[in-house]
Amino acid sequence: MDFSLYEDVILLVDIPDEGLAAGDVGTVVERHAVPGLEPGYSVEFFDMLGNTVAVVTLAARALRRPTAVDRLVVRQASVESPV
Repeated sequence: MDFSLYEDVILLVDIPDEGLAAGDVGTVVERHAVPGLEPGYSVEFFDMLGNTVAVVTLAARALRRPTAVDRLVVRQASVESPV
């Protein structure tokens, strides 16, 4: 699948090291093309206040486009208490 710059995409896999879960919505900020390989994309994920949560590079197969049957939901990220 081919995505355009600044297109919203939905994550299909969990990325626990980045605090991301399948279903999180991100924005494509870069496309990476390597001849003979699946396209890759840098995707920026934000919190509800517009702060960047993570920017990760993913294969196209880890993303999909939103559809009319998708609904936004809220989940709270686990935050460790400062020591």
